[in-house]
Amino acid sequence: MSTQEILNSVGQFSANDVLLFEEHTIRKSFHKNDVLLHLGEICQSVYFILSGSFFQFQFNNMTETIIDLHLPQEWMFNHPSLINQVPSDTTIKAFEKSDVLELSLINLHGLIARSQSFLSLAKIFDQTNNRTYLFDNALNPIQKYNYIKNAKPLIVQVFPVKMIASYLKIAPETLSRVRANH
Repeated sequence: MSTQEILNSVGQFSANDVLLFEEHTIRKSFHKNDVLLHLGEICQSVYFILSGSFFQFQFNNMTETIIDLHLPQEWMFNHPSLINQVPSDTTIKAFEKSDVLELSLINLHGLIARSQSFLSLAKIFDQTNNRTYLFDNALNPIQKYNYIKNAKPLIVQVFPVKMIASYLKIAPETLSRVRANH
């Protein structure tokens, strides 16, 4: 995916805007299980996933609870930590070898100061809608699975049942039954 395509997914950008964006982002690579954001660290950047996948989790009673699953061609960050500049209550870890573009908040503000077009990047901060919809509506396991398959179809191809079930807050056995009946 080209830089122009990445930016076009959130707004209209000139060729000069694309060059500015490229100057203000850093390409980073992660190996499986590398940590992108540690528990307690304040999130200072947003990341566009070029390849690979990540998972965001919390530890509860020695169990990893999946908070979010991140796939290629989507923006990723810890929303509460980034927006409120407070320590993260989750960890973000690479599920597989992955490449990202990192845009720090400082560089984002610099881009906005140089071109008002970058105000449209605010759309990336509204990504909590998937989680909000899943958990603010009393969806049964079949509805949750159907919703996530439509919202993020690659999830079922990339992540194991146990991780998807944790994300959907249902038992892995329940998810296996739902998938078997599909």
